[in-house]
Amino acid sequence: MKRITATAWAISAVFFISFAPAGSAVSRDLPDIQKDGVIRHIGVPYANFVTGSGDGLDVELVKLFAQRLGVRYEYVKSSWGSVIGDLTGKKVKPKGDDIQISGETDVKGDMIANGFTILPWRQKIVDYSTPVFPTQVWIIAKADSKVRPIVPSGEIKKDISMVKGQLDSLSVLGVANTCLDPSLYDITKTGGVPKLFSKSLNELAPAVINGEAATSLLDVPDALIALEKWPGEIKVLGPVSEPQEMGAGFDKGAPLLREAFNKFLAELKADGTFLRLVKKYYPAVFEYYPEFFK
Repeated sequence: MKRITATAWAISAVFFISFAPAGSAVSRDLPDIQKDGVIRHIGVPYANFVTGSGDGLDVELVKLFAQRLGVRYEYVKSSWGSVIGDLTGKKVKPKGDDIQISGETDVKGDMIANGFTILPWRQKIVDYSTPVFPTQVWIIAKADSKVRPIVPSGEIKKDISMVKGQLDSLSVLGVANTCLDPSLYDITKTGGVPKLFSKSLNELAPAVINGEAATSLLDVPDALIALEKWPGEIKVLGPVSEPQEMGAGFDKGAPLLREAFNKFLAELKADGTFLRLVKKYYPAVFEYYPEFFK
């Protein structure tokens, strides 16, 4: 009786390990994905990269990539706090430009694509694709705020200094562990008062409109959408960062998958498909970053 019970337990354990789809302890590279017949796209609903309605710039890109690989597309919803862990299996916290690994978690997907800004601390744990989208961090305020937008000087460092010089005693909304974390931009050194936001990045602009903070950090893609969605209700004061770029994120144990995506992306750029998708979701971005899309 004991032998039968042990055997039955062993068979069910093997079955669970082999076929449970929820997560695993290790990442998959291209051969594993092709063998399993599915690529899992980890995404945080954000701006027009992942709308949450089954479309978005990055959603369409990864779906086309899945078609190119001949595998099924699967979306894995994540959050900014867990997205890197869902890819790498490591719980990570930024420490300046470095990271602290605090534990392990299940690997739930194969690539991150949701307007994922390339940051030095993230590069310690994630490998990025070639850049997909340009960005920068701006400060926004309510349209009737007494704080005025700067007049660009032509020198980015001077522009940043002018913007920060207007933040004295003003609350500056941001989100921890993202590219909109106030700690990344020395907000307190200029007299600004950082205020961490617990909701999604998509709700930062409405929070300023509703008076929850005097100003907010916002990156270019979300700011462009906010200006279109709430015309006349917010204004951009200017930048607090150098120009940045976004890309798809891959586990460092999946170099072949990253290489395949880079090749695929280059082909989309060459045949015009990529530009058509950008125009669909971000028609105004060409006015601000024409060089990136040449």
